[in-house]
Amino acid sequence: MPVRFAIIGGGPAGTQAATHAARLGAEVTLIERDIVGGAAHLWDCVPSKAMIATGAAFGAIADAKGMGIAVAAGTVDLDLLRDRISGIVDRLATSGRELLVSQGVRLIEGTGRLADAHTIVVETPDGRVEEIEADAILVSTGSRPRIPEFAVPDGVRVLTTRDAYPPKVLPEHLVVIGSGVTGVEFVHMFSSFGSKVTLVVSRQQVLPQKDPEVAAVLEDDFIRRGVKLLKGARAIDIERDDTGVKVICDDGRTAAGSHALLAIGSIPNSEHLGFENAGIEMDHGYVKELDHHLRTSVPHIYVAGDLSGKLPLSSVASMQGRKIAEHVMGMTLVEHRHLDYDKAASAIFTDPEIADVGLAETEAFAGGRKVRVTKVPFATTAKALINGDTRGFVKIVSDPATGVVLGGSIVGRHAAELISVIALAVTAGLRVADIAESLLVHPALAEALTDAAE
Repeated sequence: MPVRFAIIGGGPAGTQAATHAARLGAEVTLIERDIVGGAAHLWDCVPSKAMIATGAAFGAIADAKGMGIAVAAGTVDLDLLRDRISGIVDRLATSGRELLVSQGVRLIEGTGRLADAHTIVVETPDGRVEEIEADAILVSTGSRPRIPEFAVPDGVRVLTTRDAYPPKVLPEHLVVIGSGVTGVEFVHMFSSFGSKVTLVVSRQQVLPQKDPEVAAVLEDDFIRRGVKLLKGARAIDIERDDTGVKVICDDGRTAAGSHALLAIGSIPNSEHLGFENAGIEMDHGYVKELDHHLRTSVPHIYVAGDLSGKLPLSSVASMQGRKIAEHVMGMTLVEHRHLDYDKAASAIFTDPEIADVGLAETEAFAGGRKVRVTKVPFATTAKALINGDTRGFVKIVSDPATGVVLGGSIVGRHAAELISVIALAVTAGLRVADIAESLLVHPALAEALTDAAE
């Protein structure tokens, strides 16, 4: 008799677990209340990156003269932009659903919760209630924007990230609160469309967890765009009226604008899931006990994605889902390796793009670890000159004794794609010599990788 595997949440973790387990022979049921793809498709990764891509095209028109092209200035058609984003979301959701069905996964539209350790109760939109019995259960219900006590979003003047796209209007002057990954992407996005932007930065640099050299390149671009950086300021209140907002900071400084955007993290969607019915303890919205297989204290119940408290990346969630499916189906450690979150690549889709993987230079020095750091600016490559964009660099961190690649950072055009080379080297334990001796294309930005390795 096949393993009965039930999943609550059809985001990256849930869909990957469902398809992989089905291919391995499980009888899979997937419960999703919105669309297949989850928040990553509905509100986060896909819509934001679609807007960023449109902003890049808009910026390319503005900069066309530098490439030897004379064109008239463009305008942003919000109706077309909304249609574009909706079309991408619908297409991805449809293809995801078709893939699941083709693998024999049973899809149920509804809200699921644990009734006990082996039973899920599902309430469907038409009011029906169904009980699903399972041998193994995965809960991967994602997260939502964190709302501070001092600010109640209204969807009009004070926005969460999910209110901002597809945009109802283009803000005349947007005040962004939060200078992490999400915050800086929104700064880039709306400044690309011509909005004035003020960024409230609680630390002394944007992206406080990143390499200062990386952050400096992005700050320079923001300043070039006319973005105002309010550094060392923590927002404590927002005043609003029919014409705009005023963000008040703890040091008395203020930032006035037409709209304010809250980009200060997320919280897990863990309420009303019935964890207590299965005997699972929670701690501040997260499962209290979670082992390296992502199992809760009840061994056949797993948690993945943002709900796991690990890296909040779609790529990580997908791989978690895959690993859980393998463990559910009894694959051995020879076939099933544990996830190493320290080797996960991440990217920030600003302009220039930012990507990193593995050990960071600042992290190594702070821990007293001896490393070799090599850095090559893109300005030394022919392709950057051809592209008319010489910003940024490639940085590789390696072990000075063995030459093994430990990590790296890339700032510049297509950084999210180029980081894959360093990520593969980190995962496979390759040496810098392996990158340096690769016969890559010329002219290409990737030549900066071989130069840095050499």
